[in-house]
Parts: sequence; C-alpha cells; structure tokens
Amino acid sequence: MKPLHLILAALLCTSATVVAQSDTQKSFDKLKALQGSWNGSFEGKPMQATLRVTSRGNAIVHEMKGEGPDDPITMFYLDGDQLLLTHYCDAGNRPRMAGKISPDGKTIEFDLLDVANYSSAQHGHMQHAVFTLIDENHHTEEWTFMMEGKPAMKAHLDFQRAK
Repeated sequence: MKPLHLILAALLCTSATVVAQSDTQKSFDKLKALQGSWNGSFEGKPMQATLRVTSRGNAIVHEMKGEGPDDPITMFYLDGDQLLLTHYCDAGNRPRMAGKISPDGKTIEFDLLDVANYSSAQHGHMQHAVFTLIDENHHTEEWTFMMEGKPAMKAHLDFQRAK
C-alpha cells in the first residue's frame, strides 16, 4: 500500500507543476499576441510601443518611444515556471519582475523581484507593471516608478494597434 501513496503523491505534485507551467505559458502567449506596433499617449504626448517576438519565440522585446531622448526597452521571457521581465530603464538600472495572469486571462501583473545596477543617485526604479489585454487591437499598460520607497509616478498608457 505504501508504494501506491508514493505514486499518488508524485502524480499530485506533477499535476500542480503542469498547471503552473500552463498558466505561465498562457501569460507568455498572451504577450506574444501583442506583437506589432502600437500608438498611444502619455500626459497628452504621443507614445509608440513596438513588441517583437525574437530568439525563436523565447523572448519578447518591448520598446517604447516618445518625444524625449530615451527609449526604454523591456524583455519578457520564461525562466522555468516563471514569466519574467527585465526593464532596461532610462534611469540607468534594470528592474526584474515576475508576472502572473489574472483568472479571466485579461491582465498580466508584474511585481518587483530585484533591481540590478541600482544606486541612490538614480532616484528610483520601476516597481510594478500591469498589462491589460482588452481586445486584439487595444491594450493598456500601467507602470509604477518608485522613489524613496514610495510610488512617485504611475504611468497609464492606452494603446491602439497601428494600422
């Protein structure tokens, strides 16, 4: 009887892992569906975002362009059973965040894991990001920038797929 308990325990552990991996893969696939060019605005100024699947489908490049001189780049990728992003910030640091998809599959929320190349002279870092997939031609992004342990800026971007 003891071997049967071990087999059932192993099957339960395997089933939980498969579910987590499928949710992670589902999140990544949802982001892949955003591939293309997007137009939007931030504080009344035009913004563009480009998402491109690269590295044989193993990474997504997200590049934002606005009127300023800086164009932050974010990379999305799977690491085991986690969906991660690394944001190459115009502040000079690289926050890394882990994402989770909402039960309805429409929102992917990223929370901070750590920040590489951070110094107090940079005055802050990105802390949080939320991608809401409205339909195939419309999504929103919300990015939260932290300074001195407090949210200093919350950028809400409403994007339409470029024609």
